[in-house]
Amino acid sequence: MSQRLRMGFPVKVMGRPDLKSNDARRWRSEPHLKVSLEYVDQILDYIAGKRIEMYRLSSDLAPYATHPDMPQFHNMVAESDAELRAIGRKARDLNIRLSFHPSQFVLLNSPAEELTRKSIWDLTSQAEMLDRMELGPEAVLVTHVGGVYGDHEASRARWAQRWPTLPEPVRRRLVLEHDDIRFSAADVLWVHGETGVRCVFDYQHFWCLNPEGLEMRDALSRILATWPAGERPKMHFSSPRMELRELVRTDRKTRKKIKTLAPPVITNHADFVNPFEFARFMRDAEGMDFDVMLESKAKELSLLKLRSDLVKLAPDVAARFGLGAGDTVADEETALAASEADEAPDVDEGDPRPVGEGGTAQV
Repeated sequence: MSQRLRMGFPVKVMGRPDLKSNDARRWRSEPHLKVSLEYVDQILDYIAGKRIEMYRLSSDLAPYATHPDMPQFHNMVAESDAELRAIGRKARDLNIRLSFHPSQFVLLNSPAEELTRKSIWDLTSQAEMLDRMELGPEAVLVTHVGGVYGDHEASRARWAQRWPTLPEPVRRRLVLEHDDIRFSAADVLWVHGETGVRCVFDYQHFWCLNPEGLEMRDALSRILATWPAGERPKMHFSSPRMELRELVRTDRKTRKKIKTLAPPVITNHADFVNPFEFARFMRDAEGMDFDVMLESKAKELSLLKLRSDLVKLAPDVAARFGLGAGDTVADEETALAASEADEAPDVDEGDPRPVGEGGTAQV
């Protein structure tokens, strides 16, 4: 292993609400990429202080840069050349790996030519930003295959057919990720075979959609092998959100709000990562090198908590990320549990009555 593995998080900083990820002003206020890059500069300082070495940039970093009806914004990437070079230089100096994940509206396999043209424009703009940052090939654009449009195989093939028509900077930066409901790991491996595009493994998506019955380590190995030697692959990890959901609807007649309970949707991301699940995955992936983008809802707070959990619960996995005692964070749950354990004997969970009120502690 040439260097320790890196963990990262996408876009929004949760621990510092004052840090913005992009210039979100409306067009009348003349937002600009230069403003967004000032925000990114502050984020890089923040995550460097936390020893985080991977970050996904907002897909809205250059506001309205590809809006077809607002030509006044179309030159902002070129206008920000010096600022982009400065951000790229800072990211390299801090060893922070940057990437983009264009929005769900970027579809390269759509039957609608106009939507495809707009999608290529969006990808070209983001590839240009990474090029102007002078970042290496590991700074990528992550996209999905897209829609099924009534014919799974034809839609998958249409993505492959569009590949040679893409501008060279886009082909150089683009990587393909399988998803949770339409195109599986086997699908993106098929597209790779047709095009040579690098692929990204997503842990949660793999468990949500694997109709071919691939074995996980084999699928992961095959996907990592789509990256050339000397380039560190990246993958995505998240745990499913398992909380009971409360649904609220309004009764049409009475206009009263009605609350109902529903089971979780396992395709949803949890706020934090299950450390036991992550440790098991990393042990299954022993001998493989890749950086990990955590897609938890709690963003960098989830990353910091996972690092701390690994140091305490799975030091062998923590070592692969270069983690040690200095990476632990205060764990109120552990402290509370220890305090309660000191104050009361164990009580069998099957008897809800506490000791002293008719309950009996059982051995």
